[in-house]
Amino acid sequence: HKERPFYGELINFMISGPVIPIALEKENAVAEWRKLIGATDPAEAEAGTIRKLFANSKSENAVHGSDSEENGVIETNFFFKPEEFVK
Repeated sequence: HKERPFYGELINFMISGPVIPIALEKENAVAEWRKLIGATDPAEAEAGTIRKLFANSKSENAVHGSDSEENGVIETNFFFKPEEFVK
């Protein structure tokens, strides 16, 4: 996201408090998680989704979800070592 105009605002929000990374493994994990967290813009998120309940704005949207399986692997490897996973 470095090239995006909202990058600075995103970084400021991410360092404003604790970050709790999680890795989900299940069939259709990306799609299922994105359904649970809701639209990036909390104003457009469905009732009951995490972002509808807890997000303040598009840049302070409470939760992140990978947009693809490939990015999920990249993002998971950023936070976790292989030996940290339960097998």
